[in-house]
Amino acid sequence: MAAAAGAAFPPPPPFYKLFKDFLDDPSSAPSPPPPVVGTYTMFGGNYTTNDMLPGLEEEGLRQLYPKGPNVDYKKELKVLNRELLLQFLELTDALVERPSQSARQVEAMTLILRNIHHLLNSLRPHQARATLIHMLESQIQRRKEAVTEIRKKREEARALLQDSLSFTATHVDDHSMQQPMSAEPILMETLYSTQKSIPSQTFGYGQTQSFQL
Repeated sequence: MAAAAGAAFPPPPPFYKLFKDFLDDPSSAPSPPPPVVGTYTMFGGNYTTNDMLPGLEEEGLRQLYPKGPNVDYKKELKVLNRELLLQFLELTDALVERPSQSARQVEAMTLILRNIHHLLNSLRPHQARATLIHMLESQIQRRKEAVTEIRKKREEARALLQDSLSFTATHVDDHSMQQPMSAEPILMETLYSTQKSIPSQTFGYGQTQSFQL
């Protein structure tokens, strides 16, 4: 098994043999495993199926903004941002005047940044919903525009078809009115006039005969 795992082209996993009779007898194949509920391990990390943002206190950090569902994110982010700038100024002052106390200022800035990061992560569900709403609205708008364009092209095609039919009908009527007379009456009239213009001819034995067509 170790040699197969280290090979350049390892064989497929051995559990494929469990499905060798699947085509003849689908019930012979094992059932899929049930969905995982609770915690599970993946790539060396522990995860949970209850996808919730863990609190700062669960991570061993102090929460600097109020607890509860009714948090004014905009206000609290502004407060934390001002506190971060203040701590940065105190850090620069400590690096000049009290270098030994600079570590405490760095820890305070780290705590503020972790709180800001946690607040921003709390807005991820709202961001996901807003993004999904925007995507759906964009799709609906594009589909409405496509339907409008299709209807416009349909009307243009109908207009072209109607013009073509009108043009064809007009030219057919003009052609039928300008069509020349039939050749049969002209031919009969020509033959009749030719018959009258041919004179009688005298043949032997004093008989005369005229050509009649």
